[in-house]
Order: sequence, then structure tokens, then C-alpha cells
Amino acid sequence: MSTNYVIILVTTSSKQEAEKISKHLLEDRLIACANIVGPVTSIYQWSERIEKAEEFLMIMKSGKHLLAKVTDVVKTMHSYAVPEILSIPVEEGSKTYLDWLQSCII
Repeated sequence: MSTNYVIILVTTSSKQEAEKISKHLLEDRLIACANIVGPVTSIYQWSERIEKAEEFLMIMKSGKHLLAKVTDVVKTMHSYAVPEILSIPVEEGSKTYLDWLQSCII
């Protein structure tokens, strides 16, 4: 059972930033839900150096057809020059949950 839904992962520098982006996406019905997890420790390469930062991870559920719009909003609102925006396809899920998800997005 393949679906037309995605999980979108975005990290932010603060919980407030994650909440602000999530609320905007929810109000525009571009996502059905956002879980904010953190703080998490991120270790990554930036400008040829290994960096370490405390971040908050947003786990958002949406329709595949909305990914470009979600990406545009995140890029506009995000404080990072290169925000993490990753999409994972939802292959299967509870029918009742997926029906609810569909009812929440445009």
C-alpha cells in the first residue's frame, strides 16, 4: 500500500522558531501535524569544519503534493542559510490516521 503522504524533517535553532514555523504551516493547511522534539544534539560539517549545536527537530506530516509549498515557507521563515528540509515517503499507515491527515491539508 503506497500513499501520497510524506514525513518532513526540519531542524531549527530554537523551540520558538519550530513552533512559529509549525503554526504557520498548520494555519495554511500545508501540514496536518508537527511534533517538536528536543533539544537534540546535532554534529555536522559546515564550512569544512565539524560543528556541534543544540537544535529542535520538527517531524511534520503532509501530502506529497504540498512538499514544494512547505519547503518555500520553511526557507522563508527559517533563520538558517541552509535549513535541513528532508522528505520521507509514507509507504503504509493506519487508514483512520491517513484519512484524518487528508482531512487536515489542502
